[in-house]
Order: sequence, then structure tokens, then C-alpha cells
Amino acid sequence: MSQKVIRKLTTILAADAQSFSTAMTRDELGTYTDLQAARNVFFKLIERHGGRVANTAGDGLIADFPSVVEAVHCATEVQQELTQKDSGLRFRIGLHLGDVICDGDDLIGEGVNLAARLQTMADPGGVLISQQVYDQVRNKLSVGFEFLGDKRPRNMVEDIPVYRLALGQPINIAPEAASAAPKRRSRVSQVWSDPEPEIPTPLSSPSTGQPPQSQDDLAAGSSAPRPGVALSPQAKVKRLRYLGLGTGAAVLLNMISGGSFWPAWPIVTAAGLYGLHSGAALLGQNHIKGISLNLWVIAAFLVCVNLMTWSGTPWALWPLSGLLAVGVLARKKQTS
Repeated sequence: MSQKVIRKLTTILAADAQSFSTAMTRDELGTYTDLQAARNVFFKLIERHGGRVANTAGDGLIADFPSVVEAVHCATEVQQELTQKDSGLRFRIGLHLGDVICDGDDLIGEGVNLAARLQTMADPGGVLISQQVYDQVRNKLSVGFEFLGDKRPRNMVEDIPVYRLALGQPINIAPEAASAAPKRRSRVSQVWSDPEPEIPTPLSSPSTGQPPQSQDDLAAGSSAPRPGVALSPQAKVKRLRYLGLGTGAAVLLNMISGGSFWPAWPIVTAAGLYGLHSGAALLGQNHIKGISLNLWVIAAFLVCVNLMTWSGTPWALWPLSGLLAVGVLARKKQTS
């Protein structure tokens, strides 16, 4: 009787060092020391975030996580810590959530392959994630996402949506999300594939009240953009087109009616409201230089009003100073 095939849903992290062979040729002992130091960072953070190392063949590494949020958090922290340590090696990381076949302690399947392909497409020091990962973390982490478009990974037959993590920003994890991933001991497998953390049944979100999702829904994800996350280039063009058409109509009406340039007021007002409502979705991030995007929009609106009513007094400096203080305090609170 044939053995039953066991499958599971898991989040896979694939990492690899840039130009490792070249570095070994130049300085074998120094490169080996850098590799060991980098592995220590990976092992420490993977274990901290409830993941497990599956393979460390050569300069590469494969790990898997029961929590998508913890996997992204781990990848970001790894890159940040390696940068702070000024590591001699720069790693590329790919993340994918997919259904795989369990072969003992190893994982086999397209999910593992896709994570590895995303890793090869990443910039040194960067992290690329699949649509499935993005759909699960976009509203749970305060980190920017850049939509790179549909890409064709090597040896794949179809294009897939790819997102880049905007590193260098603090990540906030909801308490319930941080505690959802069980702590597990790291262990190393001898085969190039992955082990098997159980995926807990997702609960409804306290903020949205949405019902639980099935594992198939988690793997498939949703491609519809939400406020505060990256939009596809087509959606960005569509929204900007509407704003441009409204601006052109106001200017044309002013030319026909004559008089002072009154369209400046509705244009500035509309631009400000648009920035508050859709700015984060348009840029794919909620913060610039660690300060809320809404504060930047309000500051730009005040400067425009000051210039349009100019009487020789830069009165906008006073509210701008207050906004700057609020932004700095919020940033300190977020990073503490």
C-alpha cells in the first residue's frame, strides 16, 4: 500500500550570501568567519521568532515559520542587525507562504522553490516577498512595501506579483500576533528543503471583525489593495488621472469666467484631502523618515495656504514646528 502524502501550509524563508564564491577566493578564512557570524545572527533571530532552520548548505539557508508575521519580522531584523554589525557578507532573502509536501523533517514542493527564486531576485541586503505573504502582513506591520510588478522567477512558467520590504523603518506587531507563534527549538536538517511548524487557525481580526480564513484562503490571498498599503502601478495612474482631470476642469472654468485664480483653493484642498485619504496607498508606506505621512500632508497644505495668502509673514512656521514636535515624539514612542 502506498504511503499517504502529508501536506501542510508554512512560511518559508530562503537566504543566500552575495558573491560568496568570489569572496572565498579573495579571503577564504575571513569570509568563513563572516559567514559563521552571519549564521549566528540568523539562528538567534529565527529561534526568537518561532521558526526553525532546515538547511545551511554552503552559504545558503532555509527556514520555515508557523507565523507569516514572525517570518517577515525575522527577515527584517536579520538585515538590520547584519547592517549594524557591518558584516563582510550581504544576504538576499525571499519569503513565500505556500502548501508543501512533508518528507520526514524536510519540505518539498513549489513553495520552497518559489522562496528560493525570490531570494535570487532580491537586492543584496534586501527582502522580497510573494503576494501570499504580503496579503497576510500588510495590515499587521508598520513597514513599507514597494510593489515591483509581476515578475517571472527563473524556471517558473508564470509571472507572480513581487513586493520589496522597505527596510530601515520600525515594525509594530499587534500583541496577539506576536504571541501567536509558538517558541520552538532550531534544528538543522541535512537536505535542501524544510520542516514542519503547525499553522494555527487564524482568528478574526479585533479591528475588522472579519471571520476566520481557511488555509486555502491564506495561501491564495487577496490581490485587492487596501488603504495604507502599496497600490499597483495601474491603480496609481487611475487615481492620479482623476485628480488631474478635476484640476484641469477647475483651471478651464477659471479661464472662461476670468478674474483671479480662484481654482488654487479647491485644488490645494482636494490635494490635501487626497493625500490624507490615499497618500499611503499611493506611496505604499505610512511613514517618511519615521514621521507619519499624514503630518507631511498637513504641513504641505499649511505651506501652500501661507504662500497663497502671503502678506510678508511666514505664519506657517508655528504650526509646522508643532507638527514636527508631534512627529518626533510619535517616532520615539514607536521605536521605544
